[in-house]
Amino acid sequence: QVQLVESGGGLVHPGGSLTLSCEASGFTFDFFAAGWVRQVPGKEREGILCIDSSGSVTYYSDSVKGRFTVSRDNYENTVTLQMNSLKPEDSGIYYCATEPSDICSGENDYWGQGTQVTVSS
Repeated sequence: QVQLVESGGGLVHPGGSLTLSCEASGFTFDFFAAGWVRQVPGKEREGILCIDSSGSVTYYSDSVKGRFTVSRDNYENTVTLQMNSLKPEDSGIYYCATEPSDICSGENDYWGQGTQVTVSS
C-alpha cells in the first residue's frame, strides 16, 4: 500500500523559509519520480516541481524558480522541499505526490494527505 506522509507545514512570515518533508513507503521509491503539488484557495491543484529517480529537477511552476528547491534520499525514502523567500501567495496545502515512471511528466498517481503552509505577517 503506497503511503506518502508530509510534515513541516506551518505559519511563516513573508520572506521566511520553510522545509517540507515527505516520507514514502509501500513501493520501490527509487524507481519513481516524485514531487510537490499545491492547492491555493480558490484555484485548482497545481504541480510545482518534480525530482526524477536520478535526482534531476523539473520545475512546473515559474513562480517558485529561484526560491524552492527539492531533494530526495533514496535510502531514507524521503523527498524534501526547501522553500525560501516565501510570499503570501505561496499559502496553501502542499501535497507530496509520485509520478508513474522514473522521469518527470507532470502526471501524478499517488498523493499524501497534504500539509498546510500559511505565509502571513
